[in-house]
Amino acid sequence: MDMMNKAIKAINKVIFGKEDVIELLFIALIAKGHVLLESVPGTGKTKLAKSFAKVIDGKFTRVQFTPDVLPSDITGIRFFNPKTENFELRIGPVVTNILLADEINRATPKTQASLLEAMEESQATIDGDTVYISPPFLVMATQNPIESSHGTFPLPEAQLDRFLFQIDIGYPSPEEEKRLLTTYQTSDPFDDLSSIMSLAAIKELQSQVKDVIVTEPVSDYLFQLVNQSRKHKDVDIGISPRGMIALLRATQARALINDRIYVTPEDVRYLAPYVFEHRLILTMEGSIKNDPSQIVQDIIEQVHVPVEYEAD
Repeated sequence: MDMMNKAIKAINKVIFGKEDVIELLFIALIAKGHVLLESVPGTGKTKLAKSFAKVIDGKFTRVQFTPDVLPSDITGIRFFNPKTENFELRIGPVVTNILLADEINRATPKTQASLLEAMEESQATIDGDTVYISPPFLVMATQNPIESSHGTFPLPEAQLDRFLFQIDIGYPSPEEEKRLLTTYQTSDPFDDLSSIMSLAAIKELQSQVKDVIVTEPVSDYLFQLVNQSRKHKDVDIGISPRGMIALLRATQARALINDRIYVTPEDVRYLAPYVFEHRLILTMEGSIKNDPSQIVQDIIEQVHVPVEYEAD
């Protein structure tokens, strides 16, 4: 995957020290999933989304979510044009390749829900008309963890379950941050960023994901992790069947971009926290004494890892 590696390195020249995050974005895109980015303000979430769209030569749109944003502002609207005396369809920003839903938890639940159809079925219904979203399509939603509850609307479980990954970007390392300071003194590396992969290449990779082999021991390991999430004493509702399939597709995509025709237990173990943490609903006692990341690690430690091997 030379092109993929070049694309990751190119974005890393704009967003320093986040190769793992960039790889997760490509995994999500190839697995036809969506990503929820969580971090404090100013850590480059917006620039990351724009850079990602640029290297794949995709269309990029951004919606700044606020309480007064309406569903029609996302999907589109049918309006009467007095010049032509006809009703015309104005398609909203959801019809794109990379949609940045910025501060999604500031929108009302009704507006948040307007993304559900697009995220699940790659289409939008506008006043009875169905508009299809051509692949590849990736929603990158952001939310800031430091915001108070005032003026925000927590994402419901059904919405969270539509996101393949939740990723905490975090701060760069001190070394990367110093390099960031030096680099941005004289220029913005984003201006020099160019497309490296085509949309056709992304679609071809998407079509190959299901061909990646998942052997029975690896499949059973994945299932046992999901099953353990439902048995954990601090978990009220564990991973759903949709979440299980999401982890399966993510592991196949990771194997594919690493030039493997088979999934390993390490793929499952590595990706499980990104798939599980935002999907778990904890008990009241569990939410007081633990956070989801600790519980996910506990679940992973409780399940035996099969011996790694190469599939025939």
